Amino acid sequence: MDDLLADTPPDTPNTQDLFLFLASTAHDMKNSLSVLSGTLERLLVAQSALPAPKRESAYPEMAHMLYQTKRLNDNLMQLLALYKQVGQPDYPFDLQPVALGQLVEQVVSIGRVLLQSRGIRLELAYDPDLIWHLDEDLVVGVLSHAINNAIHYTCNTVRLAIHESDGWLELRVEDNGPGYPPALLKAGAIATREAAGGVNFLTNSAGLGLYFSSKVAKMHQHRGHTGTLRLENGGAYGGGCFILRLP
Repeated sequence: MDDLLADTPPDTPNTQDLFLFLASTAHDMKNSLSVLSGTLERLLVAQSALPAPKRESAYPEMAHMLYQTKRLNDNLMQLLALYKQVGQPDYPFDLQPVALGQLVEQVVSIGRVLLQSRGIRLELAYDPDLIWHLDEDLVVGVLSHAINNAIHYTCNTVRLAIHESDGWLELRVEDNGPGYPPALLKAGAIATREAAGGVNFLTNSAGLGLYFSSKVAKMHQHRGHTGTLRLENGGAYGGGCFILRLP
């Protein structure tokens, strides 16, 4: 029996069944985390409505739990999206004209409770009437992940700035923290290169999110131009800058 298993080709139905099982399990985990995240958000909103002396002493710990829950949920969503791309080559890429006001409204709604619970201000700079062709769900996911990551590095402010320049839409998530450490800047460069081929998630703990964001950038193509992603330090506040550019 062991010899038969050893000779089984890697792409047998058993392997495909395992992939489907893992994807289904990841989906169930994501749903459970979404429920937990929603519960934590409701508790934090209720606590934030109380005067500071009456808030539960566990409020900061609850805010940290929400941050970690959203981070895990992001990872699972990204894994599922990448799985669908690999397992279903014709997985729909929904390129539609989207008003930036609508896009930003979704991103703000997703991050509002976490930002407030951590005492972080979100500044916005964009033209709400500007329309761009993009996959709204994927780009909202990328920006939300970038904001969650900025929460880890910032002192007290995160800035989402979107503008058009020379035929490109530049979406920037900046913070006023000490900036990205060299290892994360390197991981960003590696993820950007590997998005066109294989990927080694061991390069950095943030490798999955960066790889996913790079894949989303490269899926956006127009007139021979392809979207790009880069990390740098500087920007309006001198901290970390997550920069997504779409043609």
